[in-house]
Parts: sequence; structure tokens; C-alpha cells
Amino acid sequence: MDDFHILAFETSSTLCGVALLSRTAGRTQLRTALHEGRGAHAERILPMARDLLDQAGLDRRDLSAVAFGQGPGGFTGLRVACGVAQGLAVALDVPVLPVDSLCAVALQGAGDDPAGVHVVLQDARMNEVYAAAYRADGVDWTTLQAPALLARADVADWAARESAGWGMRAGGGWTAHGDALDVFPGLDRELEALGARRAPATPDGVHAQAGTIARLAERAWREGRAVDAALASPAYVRDKVAYTTVERAGGLGGNPLVGTATLTLHDMMPADVDEVAAIEGRVQSFPWTRKNFADGLAAGYRGWVVRRMGAMLGFALVMDAPDMAHLLVIGVRPDAQRQGVGARLLRRCVDHCRQAGLPALTLEVRPSNEGAIAFYHHHGFAQVGLRRGYYPAVQGREDAWIMTLTLAADAAQGNAGPPQAFLPPTGGGPDIARTRGRS
Repeated sequence: MDDFHILAFETSSTLCGVALLSRTAGRTQLRTALHEGRGAHAERILPMARDLLDQAGLDRRDLSAVAFGQGPGGFTGLRVACGVAQGLAVALDVPVLPVDSLCAVALQGAGDDPAGVHVVLQDARMNEVYAAAYRADGVDWTTLQAPALLARADVADWAARESAGWGMRAGGGWTAHGDALDVFPGLDRELEALGARRAPATPDGVHAQAGTIARLAERAWREGRAVDAALASPAYVRDKVAYTTVERAGGLGGNPLVGTATLTLHDMMPADVDEVAAIEGRVQSFPWTRKNFADGLAAGYRGWVVRRMGAMLGFALVMDAPDMAHLLVIGVRPDAQRQGVGARLLRRCVDHCRQAGLPALTLEVRPSNEGAIAFYHHHGFAQVGLRRGYYPAVQGREDAWIMTLTLAADAAQGNAGPPQAFLPPTGGGPDIARTRGRS
């Protein structure tokens, strides 16, 4: 992986960009090509790619991976970049690197000292805004708010509420990027009142550039985050591409399926692992690693995440056994606790048990975690056992309570009483039994 060639496409805006990032003999070189004009994306993109490969003296078979800007952005443009990337990847039998286009905008505007929180607000038309938030720490960028669609009128309220979870230092502000600050009069002043600083103008402008997509793709490549071409998809964000005239006259705006306070539940996917691990690191003294979660999904464990307006608030991961399901890990972002997130996740775990025909759900919890124990008791769990010295602790080890929920419908069919606690396998893989409850 020391030497590689990544071809990147970005078509989420009126800009059609292609970049070729090559690493050979310890030297990195970036070549880019750009055309402006939304209607010509499909015609221009492949000839531009061929020109870059010719300039580098490369054949397309020399490519290690293909990257594309996922968006959000224009519906047709996103399909062009994704479709071309997938087609090339399949033909060449190489992986794909999907890249968040809004993160690219933040990186472009962050300058030489990017440390801090960066919020990107892009015009989504129809009086709506694409919004996302990121934290930069050295070369590392963490997603705080995945791209979401907001009505223009909700942007300031969203920023005021969500900024409490961005982990800024006392008195610290955040930097606002994106063309929405110019498109919507007064938006910059509303955000300034909330502590925002407007990013200075840069030569790259306020739309994602293919060169930046390539730089982010290189980081993903080094971290092993490439995906099979079949799994690559654009980030449309908008559930409904267009509103009718009647709907718009009635005041409809924003995502028609996601209100500003609505919790939505989704299957946990490999693309969620970074956000899951970030929440886990905030709520646990001995957290699972990103690799633990990735390994669990690869092993076939089932997981779910709860989001609000695109931002991940919590997650849960379950492993099925022949006689019950094992809740391996559950966590909720600190600023989202006591808002029904944990209960929503636990209900989904129980629903999974019923769908899989499993009569019980079991877990381990630290006796010192009184809040989690009360949460599990409230939802019908009972202590059925004890594991001595199970958890690592600041000093020595801590026991684990085994708690089990017997599903009433199944118990009525003859499975009376709590079932025998399932013992997870030992050795290899993540420490799968470290379940922690957060409501």
C-alpha cells in the first residue's frame, strides 16, 4: 500500500472535477482537471480522466482504487460520479472510496491550522440547506453531524441545539463554511450570534474540488476503508427529490420524513463505524475500537444506529446464539441521553429477537453502572448470574452482572423462567461481552 494510484471524481455541484493522486517511490503527485457546467458532466468526465492518466504515463489498469464525492448535492451530478466510479472499479476489479463532499468543503476552507469544529452549510435549493459538522485534530477529521437536510428557517435552531454535543472548549467557537452563507441573507449573522466564525475565502471556493476528494480518499485508502463497488452509493440526503407546487405553497420544506426532533432508526453499516467508535470513545473508559466494530459487522452481528437529522445519537450491536440474542454493546451520545434513544435501540433489539424466533435477550453490565442497571430493570431485565473479575477497571478488575429479558410471548409458549445465560466464545476477536447501557 506504499505505492498507489487513486482516480477521484467530484460532480456534486456545477463543477465537474477529476483528480489523479499518485504515490510512487515515496513521492506524492496530484493532477487535476476541471470543467464548469452541470449539463456536461457525463460527457466530460471520462475524457478528463483519460487525459490525466496520459499525463502521468499510466494505464487505467495501474489504478489501485477509484474515489468519488458522495455528496450531498445535485441528484443527477451525484449519479454521474458514482456510476462512473463503480463502472471503472468493476471493470478493473479495484475497490471504491466514497468521500463526503461536505467534508471536502470544510477541509478546503480550514487553512493551515484546521484544529476545531467546522460546520458546512450548502444551498440545497427549495429554501433548504445541506448541513454537516466536523472536528479537525491535526490530520484527523471526525464527523460530528453527518450530512442532513434542513429548512432554511431551522438552521440556527439546529446549530444552537447540536453544538452542545460538538465537544468545544469552554468559550470556543466554530467555523462556518459553504455557499449557503451567501445565498441566504442574514444567515451569517444568525450563526455569528451562536459563536460561529465565517471561513475566509479560498482559491478553491465553496464547492468540493476533485483534488480534495482525492486527498481524503488517500486517507481512507491508508486506513483500509475502501468498499466493494457494489456497496458504493451517493448520499442523496433528500428523501424526496422535488416538492409539488401545492406542497411548497403549503409550507413544506426540509426533509419530508425527518423533522427537527424526529429520531430515525437505521441498520448499522460499515460506513457508520467511524461515528459509532467516536460515540463509544466518549461514553466508555475502556471502549471498543473501530476495528472491534468492523470485525463484529464482518462476522455477521446485527447492529442499529439512531439518528436525528442525520446526526448519529446512539448505537447497539447484537450477536445471535441458538437459544437467545446477546446485546454486546449499546451506547448513546452524552448530550442525547434521556431523550428516548436508548429505549428506541433496546426495542429494536427485542424486535430482532422476536423476528429471529429467539426467546430471550441477555447482556453484561458493571454493578457500578447504576444508571444502566436501572434502565435495564425498567425494561424488564432481571439479574440471572455474575461473572467475577470480568471487566477491566482503573484498579484491578470489576465483576459483571448477567441480566436477561425473557420475552413474554415466548415464555407463554412453554419457555417459563429465565433461560440459561449464554456464554460468549473466548479468544480472538473483540471482547464481545462488554455491554454498557445508556438511556
